[in-house]
Amino acid sequence: MVRYRIFGMDFVLHRYRNLTTLLVVIATQLVLIAYQVKSGQDMRLLRVWSITAVTPLARFVEAIRAGTVGFVQDYFILLKAREENRNLKQDLDRFKLENQFLKTQLGDSERAKALAVFQTRIPSKTIAARVIANATGANSKVVYVDLGMVAGIQPGMAVITPDGIVGKVIAVYPTASQVMLITDPSFAAGVISLKGRARGALKGQGHGTLLVDYVPSEFKVELGEMFYTSGDDRIFPKGLPVGEVKMARPGRMYKEIFVAPTGFRNGLEEVLIVVEGVHQIEPGSQEQAPYSVMPAPPSTPGETPAQPQAQPSSTPATPQVTEADRLRDRYKKIGEAQGLRYGEGGRIPDFTQNPDSVRASSPSQQPAPAPPPSAPPHQQQ
Repeated sequence: MVRYRIFGMDFVLHRYRNLTTLLVVIATQLVLIAYQVKSGQDMRLLRVWSITAVTPLARFVEAIRAGTVGFVQDYFILLKAREENRNLKQDLDRFKLENQFLKTQLGDSERAKALAVFQTRIPSKTIAARVIANATGANSKVVYVDLGMVAGIQPGMAVITPDGIVGKVIAVYPTASQVMLITDPSFAAGVISLKGRARGALKGQGHGTLLVDYVPSEFKVELGEMFYTSGDDRIFPKGLPVGEVKMARPGRMYKEIFVAPTGFRNGLEEVLIVVEGVHQIEPGSQEQAPYSVMPAPPSTPGETPAQPQAQPSSTPATPQVTEADRLRDRYKKIGEAQGLRYGEGGRIPDFTQNPDSVRASSPSQQPAPAPPPSAPPHQQQ
């Protein structure tokens, strides 16, 4: 029976659905009006319902709007920041290049100033040049400079820097020259040590260390001692720095001395080509001071007095006659005695004869014969 009642109620609710909904709404409205009257709030229930129903939706919409607007704004802000960052990076790169260029210009200016000051201090006449290229050989130690025959450069001229020698000119072109560095295996130059005055030959080894050969074992060479050009090679003027001794040890016949060149300390960009070399004194060395000589002791009775020593005079001394000069004068006298003059052709004089005997046997040179002596008076009859 209960089952039939539930079924009948469901049938009534389903059939009168709209009416049932209206009755529920009216009843809910009456309950809310009663609650409003009881609570004393002067507010319409419709407004409360609408606000209550709309608030979650508005909150959701506002959250979506705020998120969307913020995302769009952040996107455009990021685009602008990215563009500004790219511009700042380009400016920074340009400033770096300009700074590097200014540093290079400053270095070139300082090196050029140092070269100009060095040129005024050395007695040799030099011309400043710039290294423009290197040789392509694997073991070649050759560079090219931007001065050639037009500037008066000739093969064999020395190439130096304020720190020391760097090489010599081996080939000259109209606007460039080829320079062999001192590190080339075929390079050689005469050097002398500052303290021990040991002379030797500087040789390249193909790398950064140089060999000083032909220094006798009895000479003392210390570590850190400087070697200078000796001028014996007739290329480098005397007194130019070469290098510092890094190792010195005795060998079989000569010392084994290795030096580090000082001419490459500040790189090899600007060099000086020695046009007219003048020998100079090495720094720290002194010329031999003149010494005095005591007068000769007084002569004793019976002893020949010593001749006073000739003092050097300011007048120029007569040129010394050599054996070649004497031989030339002898040949000249022989030719004159035989009636010949050199350079005019003809027969060759007989150089085996003595010029005095030739002059005596010449008819033009023989004296006239003396008249025969007259006979005594008693024999003339």
